[in-house]
Amino acid sequence: MLRRLHPEQPDTFAFTAANQAWAEGQISKYPEGRQASAIIPLLWRAQEQEGWLTRPAIEHVATMLGLSYIRALEVATFYFMFQLQPVGSVAHIQVCGTTSCMICGAEDLVQVCKEMIAAKPHQLSEDGKFSWEEVECLGSCSNAPMAQIGKDYYEDLTADKMRALITDLSKGGVPLPGPQNGRYGAEPLGGVTSLKDHEAGKPPHNASVALAVEIGDTVKRIDGTEVPLLTPWRGKSGAAAKTSPKAKPAAARSAAAPKKPRSLKAPRKAGADDLTALKGVGPKLAEVLNSLGFYHYDQIAKWSDAEIAWVDENLEGFKGRASRDGWVLQAADLAQKA
Repeated sequence: MLRRLHPEQPDTFAFTAANQAWAEGQISKYPEGRQASAIIPLLWRAQEQEGWLTRPAIEHVATMLGLSYIRALEVATFYFMFQLQPVGSVAHIQVCGTTSCMICGAEDLVQVCKEMIAAKPHQLSEDGKFSWEEVECLGSCSNAPMAQIGKDYYEDLTADKMRALITDLSKGGVPLPGPQNGRYGAEPLGGVTSLKDHEAGKPPHNASVALAVEIGDTVKRIDGTEVPLLTPWRGKSGAAAKTSPKAKPAAARSAAAPKKPRSLKAPRKAGADDLTALKGVGPKLAEVLNSLGFYHYDQIAKWSDAEIAWVDENLEGFKGRASRDGWVLQAADLAQKA
């Protein structure tokens, strides 16, 4: 399916203070040069904050991770967990339509969504509170048909139960997630045939439902205040872990004030080097480098940490590429071979 960004976009995006601290904590999990590994959790956090994933949010996350915008966009458009258009302010309902649920009545649930929310998927209800879509298997086949609403599963549904859920949510209620037919979890419909001792002393809710009840709101969006941010790898103070004095700390490298490298107004008489020989550099990025005054391998090979930082910040559309792909070492090698 072709997934495009919504035609109407906000002007800017910024994480809340709590979510910014959370995002920085996620980035710190990864070693220097591998911050891009945090792309999915940061995009997800941005979506939780706004309700859907906007273009400014995608670009903001890309900048935080030193990625070109297109790399972050590739991730956002690939995974269907990311909503690229506005969703209901109260809930976005995802009805499973794969085999088990389809056989057990998923089409009836879809029809209820069409009647009570909107005729088409991803279309907002008239009051803006709800939206819906049909999705692929959500892995709760023994409790079919089911739907995911917010962060939780609502299982063993019927058309009437789906209507009741939407009505309750529209009034500000918080329906209890989990099986809607009295089942504890995924035991046989005819009743438990084994592990009966456990059944006799079971808690009132299974673990998933219990957590939703503890939070108190199954459709509450994550805002960074749910639990303390734990980053034990940073040390007790929360500061970056100590590094060997022989190794230059990542914090020190990134703290260096960016400094523009020496540039040229034009290539030397012998002609410009083929900068596309550098990892990650295509014709477009080579043009960007040339526009900044960089034409030759030996220029790039001489960049200091501060100069790399300047280049990373000024590669419009390709920010962070110089350090991420290790251009300096590559350029030094290519300059020797030239």
